[in-house]
Parts: sequence; structure tokens; C-alpha cells
Amino acid sequence: MSVAPGSPTDRWTGSASPLAVSTGAEHVPVLADEDSPTFLPPAFEVSASMWSDLDRTLDAFRTGDGVPWGDHDGALYCGVAAFYGNAYRASLVPEWLPALGGVVEKLERGAHVADVGCGHGQSTVLMASEFERSRFTGFDTHEGSVDAARANADAAGVSDRVHFQRADAKSYPRGGYDLVCFFDVLHDLGDPVGAARHAYEALADDGTLMVVEPFAGDTVPANAGPVGRLYYSGSTALCVPHSLSEEVGLALGAQAGPARLADVLRESGFGSVRPAYESPFNIVLEASR
Repeated sequence: MSVAPGSPTDRWTGSASPLAVSTGAEHVPVLADEDSPTFLPPAFEVSASMWSDLDRTLDAFRTGDGVPWGDHDGALYCGVAAFYGNAYRASLVPEWLPALGGVVEKLERGAHVADVGCGHGQSTVLMASEFERSRFTGFDTHEGSVDAARANADAAGVSDRVHFQRADAKSYPRGGYDLVCFFDVLHDLGDPVGAARHAYEALADDGTLMVVEPFAGDTVPANAGPVGRLYYSGSTALCVPHSLSEEVGLALGAQAGPARLADVLRESGFGSVRPAYESPFNIVLEASR
């Protein structure tokens, strides 16, 4: 078989492309459907960034100094944005938000929402596209991601109700938000308790905190399957090093589990914490005063 340079075969495998030889329908959402929440090719960009950053990661292991998110290879940001963006499109509006008590109704009437650690803004833009009466602010420390988020909002036609700015999880303005969201970010933070406490203070009295995290059980054996192994690997190379680069450096990790996450939220001041939704890939926690 001859392979044209730059073709899917050449880029991903160097031999017969799975897109060309697969005949099973089960392969389509993983390898061919670019809108599928399980479309895997963008995840290889994350792996590529790990190889590019290998020396820096090894040094972090030796010193314990950590590696800030913004110091990684640029493939990481694009890979995470594409892979997580598909998952958010599939679940955020139809499944996760309706699992929260009264939140959809507030968004339909017009709510004030903060998306903390918004990255390229997929989650922010998705919510803004669905709830035209609400206003959304995304916060992130990485300048390149904030720029990409603004471009994504422009492309989606929601810039009139979405604003992005650089700020960390403990310094963004306390705006009396109806909803504060952490999408796959709380475990990355050096001080997740402090970040959750800031969210508590930033919420309106009847506001809601929504925490989306990678799925995990509360023990190591409970996370021994293929998804858990994948998440532990990413956590070791990316999440924990970033946490160690920030103050406190709790190193919560991507497999903390719902009980440990609930402890973090209660320690920060939230009186009510409950698991709102669970899938093989995500858990969603709801917290309020």
C-alpha cells in the first residue's frame, strides 16, 4: 500500500489506517466521528506534549518543583481543548446542567455565570449558546488559552454575552454569581480548598457551585480499569506537576474520588455537597451554602 505524506495513515500509524480498514460500527465514534465524545485522535496531541516535555517532567520528579500548565508544549492545549470539547458538547447542556437543582431555570431567566479555568472556552461558549439571557465570564491564567477562548466566542456569535479575562482561581472578581463552574480543573490547582472557598465567597446567597471531575472511585482498586489507568497517567505527568507549581501544592490528582472532593468543598465552607451526575468518564458535584 502506498501512503501519501500527511494522510491519516501516515500521521497516526505509519501503516494501514484504522479509518481505512475498520469495518465495525463500534470503531466509528472512536476513530472517524469528529463530533463524538469518544473521538480519540485529539488525545494523541496530549501524549505528544508529554514526550516533548519529558525532560521537564523528570526534573519535576527530582526536585518536586512542579511544572506550570503554561510551560508545557503547545500540543497539550489543542489536544485537551479538542478532546474535552467533544465531551462537553455531548453532556454539559443535555445532562449535567439539568442534574443541578433549579440551575437551568435560572439560566433561562438570565443568570450570571463564572467558568473558572475555562481554557479555550468550550464550556463557556456552549452555555452561552444555549442560554441567551445569561451572562458568562471565563477566567484562566494562560494567556494563549484566553486568546483562543475569545476567538471561539467570536466564531460562535456569543461575544455579546461572554467575557474572558486572565485571573487565577483565588483572585477573580466576586460578582454574586448564580453559578460558578470548575470543569476538570479543581484537582489541578495547588490550593483547591482556597479556590473553592473563593467560589463560595463569589456566589450569590442562593448560588450553586458545579464541579466536573474525571470519574474516579474512592480507592485505588476502584480505579484499576483502563479509564482509571489513563487518568492516573495523565494526572502524574500533567495535573500533579501543575499543582506542585502553585502555592500549597496539595497535589489532589485526577483520581481523587467523590468522597475526597466532597471533603475539599466542605472544608471550604459549603454546607451542602452532593453527587449530581455520574458517567464512565465524569462525575459532577453540586455544592451550595
